[in-house]
Amino acid sequence: MRLGVCYYPEHWPEAMWKEDAARMRALGIRQVRIAEFAWSRIEPSPGEFDWGWLDRAIDTLAAEGLEVVMCTPTATPPKWLIDRHPDILPVGADGRVRAFGSRRHYDFSSPAYFEASQAICEAVASRYGRHPAVAYWQTDNEYGCHQTVVSYSPAALARFREWLKARYGSIDALNRAWGTVFWSMEYRSFEEIDAPIGTVTEAHPSHRLDYRRFASDEVARYNRMQVEIIRRHSPDRPIAHNFMQLFTEFDHYKVADDLDVAAWDSYPLGALEEQWYEPEVKAKYLRTGHPDFASFNHDLYRGMSKLPFWVMEQQPGPVNWAKWNPAPLPGMVRLWSWEAFAHGAGCVSYFRWRQAPFAQEQMHAGLHTPDNRLDVGGSEAERVAQELRALADAAGDTDTDGKVETSVALVFDYEAKWLFEVQPQGIDFHYPRFAVEYYSALRALGFDVDIVSTHAPLDGYKLIVVPPLPVLSEDLVRRLESSLAHVVVGPRTGSKTSDLQIPSNLPPGPLASLIPLRVWRVESMRPNVNPRVTFSGSAPQGCARHWRDLLDVDSRDGSRESMQIRAVFGDGHPAYVKYGAVHYLASLFDEASTQALFARIAQEAGLAPTQLGDSIRVSRRGGLTWVFNYGAQVHTLPADLPSDAFVIGSHDVEPQGVVAYRTKGTTSTKGMKSTMPG
Repeated sequence: MRLGVCYYPEHWPEAMWKEDAARMRALGIRQVRIAEFAWSRIEPSPGEFDWGWLDRAIDTLAAEGLEVVMCTPTATPPKWLIDRHPDILPVGADGRVRAFGSRRHYDFSSPAYFEASQAICEAVASRYGRHPAVAYWQTDNEYGCHQTVVSYSPAALARFREWLKARYGSIDALNRAWGTVFWSMEYRSFEEIDAPIGTVTEAHPSHRLDYRRFASDEVARYNRMQVEIIRRHSPDRPIAHNFMQLFTEFDHYKVADDLDVAAWDSYPLGALEEQWYEPEVKAKYLRTGHPDFASFNHDLYRGMSKLPFWVMEQQPGPVNWAKWNPAPLPGMVRLWSWEAFAHGAGCVSYFRWRQAPFAQEQMHAGLHTPDNRLDVGGSEAERVAQELRALADAAGDTDTDGKVETSVALVFDYEAKWLFEVQPQGIDFHYPRFAVEYYSALRALGFDVDIVSTHAPLDGYKLIVVPPLPVLSEDLVRRLESSLAHVVVGPRTGSKTSDLQIPSNLPPGPLASLIPLRVWRVESMRPNVNPRVTFSGSAPQGCARHWRDLLDVDSRDGSRESMQIRAVFGDGHPAYVKYGAVHYLASLFDEASTQALFARIAQEAGLAPTQLGDSIRVSRRGGLTWVFNYGAQVHTLPADLPSDAFVIGSHDVEPQGVVAYRTKGTTSTKGMKSTMPG
């Protein structure tokens, strides 16, 4: 566990660098990210490089024993390059070119930009690849930020046609897969296919989905090019990319396959403002962030990172880019830092060392104010550094650097989000929201959660939760079955083939081999339509939201007696059925009902749920259990926890407080008394 910071020597007089580096070391910073936006200073004119300032900056940091995270500067192509090759600029769905003047003004499919990126990456990697202070690398910066994954340029269209040829082989195969006989949309050649925009009404859904798949693959291709160059010049140094919070416009699993470290940029308050949360939820967590949002991202990126994941940018104070930008409550920067470590992070790096007094981000806080005084976030980072040293002395490496081990998995799929955007059927059917709500229900029950892809190994889990997943492969179904876990499946799962057609046996498609049911009709529901749902057993009555699958549970193999109908809608249709260890939810239920269902199923899976409420969260890493208080009241841990078990804090967890105590590697909920029956 270590701390880092994002630093921009090109923004400050060189006379400040030495003092900055010394203060970083004194504060407890160990690694420093630089140069991700510095192309115009590295190469001020075509082919003319100015390395002197960057050499001196790296040497200044190295003199204080700091490790450098060197970045490729491709997120900001300079003006001279755009003037030479205006076709680098991306094109929006409205047909307008997105102009120079901010950042990320490039098209992943542009041949000119691909070549220019190769050249600058070669230049940077060859110069610093073996520099002793350069310990890590970062490719680019926040791929896809500002909705820049999908471009509709001529270059993108040309590459899309080639992508289709590789995928389908022949135009006849494409016509069959897409079903272009509908509305007389049949193609005679791949060259006849345009981008799926500007149509009179809805463009073909399979066409749109494939364009999203293609655009995602372009990101992976571009990142792979950079990784290959860096590995050639800088072997044995880990390579990271800083992904964004719940950004779903490309398949992060494919990009992470080529990386060593999946990093992400954590801005809990900005995220709260920008996401789907209701106004009362935003008001409640205005200055703390939602208790489960940052954690979701921690667990997502932990699951795709070969080495411990990083938080490359941690919010240190107010940001500048949300609709409203409140300041964190005192203690939250510290809490967010420890929460990342508790979920398995190897580094928490703060953005940025000092607030810039100019340009687009001048309202974005740093660890220091523009006049170079330590800000609140800087003081809390310093405290975390002190606690890290004390923790290492008190707990030892086994406790502090152990892995997160859990018996619960949640399957998350980027393509599912694209498909539901292409064919939502209900305007508020929002896949990321439902995935986070399922995750939040599990976290509120005290569980650590692995977030995994549809291709991940599933052995060893006792409970696997699958939010609405429209496309299921036969292989995934086999892995779910062989896992021997209890499997919870959301509505619309198995509802489409990979070509975006209805399965021949109707939904849930391949999953019908595990649970004999048939979804014969569906409906989406307005926000003010919430049918009552009656649950069997001790679960309370609840309500359905957003969607309803109508189930036929008569099976052809005569096993109806084995199917349990555990909840029904008011009109008598099944709302939740169980067959063996497979649980099918025919709707999205209200928060209380979802949590009660997951608690019941977890118990059946041999787990011990613990009701934590809205504001307390627990995480376990190695031999330590962590407790975080997002609420406004003191939370008191059970008195039977011995005082000498605590390595941070004590029995009373203050508001915005953090407590850690030894559990010697156990993944139980020791110290958090269960309130569940039985």
